[in-house]
Amino acid sequence: MNTIELSAIAIYFVLVIGIGIFFFAKSKKSESEKEYFLGGRNMNGLVAALSAGASDMSAWVLMGLPGSIYLAGVGKVWIAVGLLLGTVGAWVFVAPKLRRYSIKANDSITIPQFLTNRFKTENKVLQIISAIVFVVVYCVYSASSIVACGDLFKTVLNVDPKISMIVATAIIVLYTFLGGFNAVCWTDFFQGMLMLAALMICPIIALVCVKTGSYVPTTGAALPENYFNMLSSGSFDWASVADIITGFGWGLGYFGMPHIIVRFIAIKSEKDMKKSQIVGSCWTAVILTMSAIVGLFGRYLFGESLTESKSLVFVTMVRTFFPAFIAGILLSAIIAAAMSTADSQLLASSSAFSSDVYKAVIRKNASNKEMMWAGRIVVVIIAVVAFFIATNPSCEGIMELVECAWGFFGASFGPVILLALYWKRFTYPGAVAGIVTGFVADMVWYTLFTGDSGIYKIGLFNTGIYEIIPGFFCGLLAAVIVSLISKKPSDEVLELFEQAKQPIDAAE
Repeated sequence: MNTIELSAIAIYFVLVIGIGIFFFAKSKKSESEKEYFLGGRNMNGLVAALSAGASDMSAWVLMGLPGSIYLAGVGKVWIAVGLLLGTVGAWVFVAPKLRRYSIKANDSITIPQFLTNRFKTENKVLQIISAIVFVVVYCVYSASSIVACGDLFKTVLNVDPKISMIVATAIIVLYTFLGGFNAVCWTDFFQGMLMLAALMICPIIALVCVKTGSYVPTTGAALPENYFNMLSSGSFDWASVADIITGFGWGLGYFGMPHIIVRFIAIKSEKDMKKSQIVGSCWTAVILTMSAIVGLFGRYLFGESLTESKSLVFVTMVRTFFPAFIAGILLSAIIAAAMSTADSQLLASSSAFSSDVYKAVIRKNASNKEMMWAGRIVVVIIAVVAFFIATNPSCEGIMELVECAWGFFGASFGPVILLALYWKRFTYPGAVAGIVTGFVADMVWYTLFTGDSGIYKIGLFNTGIYEIIPGFFCGLLAAVIVSLISKKPSDEVLELFEQAKQPIDAAE
């Protein structure tokens, strides 16, 4: 069975590499920085929507969320609620305005470029700080995807996790290296469809098998107390309140997640933007809902048998109800979830470094071809560093890595992006202060107030509150205060702010 499953997964790998080769050959006709890092701002609305969703939903949505709900019940659904609200908020309040503003702001192709051009300044401090944050945090974030691939191959196919991590890293680097933004978006599109199909089909087929009597659910002990209670502790105490606040806090990350919001910049028209808003929001809603259903239904099907390996609920369900080859295809959805996040992270960090550090500081006269190769080299470097983080014995696992990186980005860039789009009085020093303060506040809270002590933490006490929340609001407060005490924006900056309110396509 493992051999047959592996052959299906191998076919999936061939597909994503083929996409990379196709866009590499296509890019030879038009080698440019804008084409490689942003797809020439010509991204179809449907592709952009599923690409944004797939790059967001890592293996956590197929392993972490179902496992948590399987084990502890409905009280763990608040993260999904927060993520859904954050997704809709980003598509409605950030996407259309950011696309227009980035075009008006000297056709910016990266988030640091936009934040610099928005203030009409030659100062490169913000770009350099942002690029450094990108490279450091994406090493951690990409490591979570590599760990997920290792876990999958170890548990499903009994392959040495280090070998599977090497293979996954090499494949991600290969198609990102070759095809750039177009390859990443189109692979994400197919991976998003695969994730959706897997989560839709699996519980439906399982239910049919139970109803027809071809599978008898495991009889286990009684469900944990308050299993179906939205309040995790069963009462309105601090533990339940902290879970709810933390769940909603996850939604704040969407406003500052570079590899997601860069998709908004790449959409080719206002018409496609509207399509993306609907498709992207609906896709996320269905994915999160079905992921929760997998967790709940898994408890009904398998009882307590997976208590020690709760992250394998979806894997077990697939292998129980499907033939080996079909199971292999559906299990590829987990790889898809991991890889679709990792490729986007690698490209976002490489574009930030090559555009905002290499060309801005090191080689100001760099050609488009040189820029593209600088970005490709950074892709390889970050992937190698991420691999060593993932294989480090001290690595704390998928969810810990994702929480850490998501918090850093949301706290650093979320407040700054929102203020840049909606506050005319916002200033360049305020943006720098917001990014630095948000990052530092998130790190301090993570280190001191989120759990037991360990290799990464001092852990004075555990508040139960996700670090993105204090980090986000500290960054917001710093950005506002520094903007108010610094010099007002110039008339040129204020005029650009007004111009960005007008739809691009209508104006042209």
